[in-house]
Amino acid sequence: METNKTTLVLGATTNPSRYAYMAANQLVKTGHKIINVGIKTGEIAGVKIETASKIHQNIDTITLYIGSANQPQLYNYIIATQPKRIIFNPGTENPELETPAQQNGIETLEACTLVLLATKQY
Repeated sequence: METNKTTLVLGATTNPSRYAYMAANQLVKTGHKIINVGIKTGEIAGVKIETASKIHQNIDTITLYIGSANQPQLYNYIIATQPKRIIFNPGTENPELETPAQQNGIETLEACTLVLLATKQY
């Protein structure tokens, strides 16, 4: 398993009870480089949370922790980032984003990042 692929945690939060927080920590613990993007400031797993303004290059995965109702303002940002795949974690599933992502050559996966990591399928 290659562990130097960069994952963008979209919906990052410093709230330890949120799955985005747990996933960011678990990704780092298992050797993945992360970029945290969210609306609040702070840091998770030693990585600052930034806003969705800078388009990052060479992103392997965007793991999504934003509900579908709050995703439309991020569509352009997500597509422009050109990740290899987007993981739609439970509660973030959104055909309105999955279709254009697939049309842009981005793999979409409805799965749980924490489960994928725990079962070594990430």
